[in-house]
Amino acid sequence: MFFKEVNEIDLGETTIANIFIDIFMPMANGLYVKVYLLGYRQACDPSYNPKFNNNSIAKNLNVPLSDVIDAWKFWERKNIIKMHKNEGLNDFDYSIEFLDLKRFYMDNMHINTSSIKSNTDSIVSVSENPSIRKMFNSINQIIGRYLDPGEKISILDIMNKYNMDPDMILYAYEYVRDKHGSARPVKYIESILRSWYDSNLYTPQDVKDSFAVKSERYVLYKTIFNELGFYRPPSKSEEKIMNTWLDKYNMDIEVILSACSKSKNISKPSISYINGIIENWKEKNVKTLDDVQLLDDEFKQKMESKKNTSNNNSSNSKNSIPKVKTRFHNINQTFTKYTPEELEKLLRESQKDKFK
Repeated sequence: MFFKEVNEIDLGETTIANIFIDIFMPMANGLYVKVYLLGYRQACDPSYNPKFNNNSIAKNLNVPLSDVIDAWKFWERKNIIKMHKNEGLNDFDYSIEFLDLKRFYMDNMHINTSSIKSNTDSIVSVSENPSIRKMFNSINQIIGRYLDPGEKISILDIMNKYNMDPDMILYAYEYVRDKHGSARPVKYIESILRSWYDSNLYTPQDVKDSFAVKSERYVLYKTIFNELGFYRPPSKSEEKIMNTWLDKYNMDIEVILSACSKSKNISKPSISYINGIIENWKEKNVKTLDDVQLLDDEFKQKMESKKNTSNNNSSNSKNSIPKVKTRFHNINQTFTKYTPEELEKLLRESQKDKFK
C-alpha cells in the first residue's frame, strides 16, 4: 500500500507522466534517471533559471559532464528527448527538448490511448514477477542495451502465443548471441522460438537434447563420408539413406564403415552403392562385424570351392584325351626291334648303295 501525506505547505511539484515511470525508467541506470528528472524539473519550473545547464546537473550529481551528455544521448536514442547543439566551441553545450511521451506513443506506436495504458499496465504487472524481471534484465545484458517498451511488449506476446516460460525466451537470446555473436531483432528471436515450438521443443533442456542428437548424427555422417573419401556435407537424400541405416536398421557404425570399405576398388563410390551392400546384409541379418566376417569367410569358401571344381574338371579333361599314333611312333617301334650291331650293319649297307 502506498499513500501520500497531506501537507498545505507548497514547495512546488513536478508532474511526470506515468509512462516514463512505468516503462522508460526501468530500462535506464540510476544516473540516467537522475539526469532526466533534474533536467525535466527545470523545464517544468515557471521560474526557470537560464543559467542552469548541463554543468549544473553535473555539479549537483557530482559526476563528470561527459556522463551527463551520455545520459542525454541515451534518452535521445529512446526518442523521448532531442539534443540541440548550442553555438560555440564547447562540445558539451546542448539544449535539451523534452518530448511529449503521450504524443510519442500515439504518433510512433500507432495505438490509441487505451492501448497505451493497457500495454503499460501489462509491463508493470508482469514486471512484478521476479522471473519476468530477471528475464528482462538478463536480456539487457545479452544484447548490450536496454529493451525498449515495444520490445518488451513483443516478448510478452511471444510468451503468451507459444505458452513459453521466461527461461525459454532467455535461452533463445543466448542461442542467437552464441551463433551470430551479435543481437538480433525480436522478430528473429520469435522465428527461432517458433521453429522450436513446431519441433515440440518446449524447454531449454529439450533444445539442448535436440542439439546433442543433431551434433552426434553430424559426426556419424562425417565419419561415413570420410571413409568413402567424401569431403563435403551430405545431401538431404543421402542423410535420409544414412538415417535409415542408423534408425530403421539399427546398424552399428562399425558395420556401416565395413560396408564403406568394400568400395575402395570402385572408381566412383556412392551412398547408393553402399546402400546396396547394407540392404543385402540386412536381408542376411548381419548386425555385427563378426557377422560380416562370417559372411566374408563363406564367400571365400564358396569361391575357393568353385575354383577347385574348375581345376579338377580341367585335369580330368586332359587325362581323358586319347593318344594318337603318328609315324614317329612307328619309327620308334621299328628301331626297337634291332640290336645296336644290327642297326650299324644296316647303316653300312645303305651307305654302300649311295656311293656305287
